[in-house]
Amino acid sequence: MQVGAVIVAAGMSSRMGDFKPMLNIGSISIAQRIVATLHQAEVGKIVVITGHNANLLERHLANNGLIFLRNENYASTQMFDSAKIGLAYLKDKCERILFTPVDIPLFTALTVTELIAADARLACPVCDGMRGHPLMIDSSLVDALLADSGEGGLQGAITRCGAEMVEVPVDDPGILHDADTPADYRALLRYHNEQLVRPVIGISLAREKPFFDEKTAMLLSLVDETSSVRMACQRMQISYSTSWNLIRTLESQLHFPLLERSQGGAGGGESRLTEKGRRLLACYNAFAEDLRSSAIELFEKHFDGEL
Repeated sequence: MQVGAVIVAAGMSSRMGDFKPMLNIGSISIAQRIVATLHQAEVGKIVVITGHNANLLERHLANNGLIFLRNENYASTQMFDSAKIGLAYLKDKCERILFTPVDIPLFTALTVTELIAADARLACPVCDGMRGHPLMIDSSLVDALLADSGEGGLQGAITRCGAEMVEVPVDDPGILHDADTPADYRALLRYHNEQLVRPVIGISLAREKPFFDEKTAMLLSLVDETSSVRMACQRMQISYSTSWNLIRTLESQLHFPLLERSQGGAGGGESRLTEKGRRLLACYNAFAEDLRSSAIELFEKHFDGEL
């Protein structure tokens, strides 16, 4: 099952008095923590909707295998408008889509996996009788959400989308802790200090040196999706020259072409993965998914009760 996520981070953080996505919790920022949790839960496509301080945040999150889309009208629109940008992008690419604002950073990967596994078209986590984030939205509901009037924001649209909200009980107070105000942020910091250690796995293929990792896999996926190396670079916030260096290094190590390129024309040149390139990407993604699942099992086996 292909699972995606939308993180809305376009707002102006007016009540906080500082730029929320880049405030630190421990050694990493609020935004980085959400991304790390979603990666741990093996969420495939993660879309970050930026607006206020977009360049700053996109640079901050670059090299995390993310797709960046902008709400250019962030100052005059609501969170629901940003959510619709991400939902519209993912609706034909994922069966299930997770949604969270950027200021709820401490939900766990286990909560994410329980939401994905829920037998529901629409689900939210519940802890101590209270609903929290992230939400899980089946892609079949996205068209109804996109066509909604927007009255009452995302919550209003959800009540009118034609599916019942299923509550998924979780033992995870992190679903409830936001960072809307300085007092909320201090409470987040206190709660964070009580959290458990988790495994983080980086997966690379190598000959004499590593040459294929999550970053290159995301680049190839986006090139094939957009038919454009330049567009893939924009969505990942990496330079055009860097991307071509990665591709040339890959092709030199693999000894076969990864991209088919066409030049010129009314719409400009295009790039797509070769058949061998698609097979390589599919093998890497399947291998990475299996390896992360095994890592979680091994971590629980060896560290149970120790940390």
